[in-house]
Amino acid sequence: MTRIAAVSPVLPEYAYPQEQITRELTALIPSPRRSTMERMHAASGIGTRHTALPLESYRDLGSFSETNDLYIEVATDLAERAVRDALAQAALAPTDVDFILFTTVTGLAAPSIDALLVPRLGFRPDVKRLPSFGLGCVAGASGLARVHDYLIGHPADVALLISVELCSLTLQRSDESMANFVATGLFGDGAAAVVLTGDELAIGSPAAARIVATRSDFYPDSLDVIGWNIRNSGFEIVLTAGVADVIATHFRAGVDTFLSEHKLTVSDIGCWIAHPGGPRVLEAFASALELPRDRLALSWDSLERVGNLSSSSVLHVLADAGAQPAGTKGLLFALGPGVGAELVLLEWP
Repeated sequence: MTRIAAVSPVLPEYAYPQEQITRELTALIPSPRRSTMERMHAASGIGTRHTALPLESYRDLGSFSETNDLYIEVATDLAERAVRDALAQAALAPTDVDFILFTTVTGLAAPSIDALLVPRLGFRPDVKRLPSFGLGCVAGASGLARVHDYLIGHPADVALLISVELCSLTLQRSDESMANFVATGLFGDGAAAVVLTGDELAIGSPAAARIVATRSDFYPDSLDVIGWNIRNSGFEIVLTAGVADVIATHFRAGVDTFLSEHKLTVSDIGCWIAHPGGPRVLEAFASALELPRDRLALSWDSLERVGNLSSSSVLHVLADAGAQPAGTKGLLFALGPGVGAELVLLEWP
């Protein structure tokens, strides 16, 4: 099994109460429906969010080109912080890393952020890299799954998953859609790095979680539920109320099938690591799985403290899960554009 040797969640230095962010954004997005936007923000369940820039800087955000340049600068710095900390936790050096999977959905870079980190951190010139764009919120879970796939074939290797999301830099000041109102109250900025090792390496705590297996699900007739429209102004959010309906219709069947393949049921899972997509998403997950709210407490707590960090969020929740009692089974999962789901079965030995 793949060992999760270290998880490092990081956040930008700028942090603000939700009420302060709401006041700033309702001034930046003038709309006769201002009260609607305020109600949506207040109902998000979020207390604090972190931003890539000081809050007042969003008044002067320029073109998509200028904003994306800011993304590259801040994303590279955040990724460096996360990677340095994760490698230190695992007592590894950058030269020990054989494979890097980098994921984001809130900015574009070529060379990609992982390439920019190679000389900055001193990775080997033969390190294998795979940057990913477009998976959205599911990418933290999908990244763990795809790194696991790699390590099955390379059991003596060290791999690194890096996620960076700067959702605040996708701000659309001329978009008065309900989707944009929801998004401006929900998404925060953050990053995470995860060190994973193959079966033949004993790195990190002996009690660290292992990845047992993974499952991918692509749901039919859901392409227009979550995503981006790429415009001259940048990333325009696509976010519909249909997310909860997709979960209600499809999610439980995939979970039951996946668990049954490993002779498990929902009642055997002791640790639930759900992507904190928002109150309606977490409620839909709990309803589909027939779980009381407190079984998803880790995700609710993360949502309240930092908001929805897109692909980085589920990795922050994974870090919050920490050590679990020996023999605990866990299920980590997220959804993203498609709509697609990724399920990751964990075990604490």
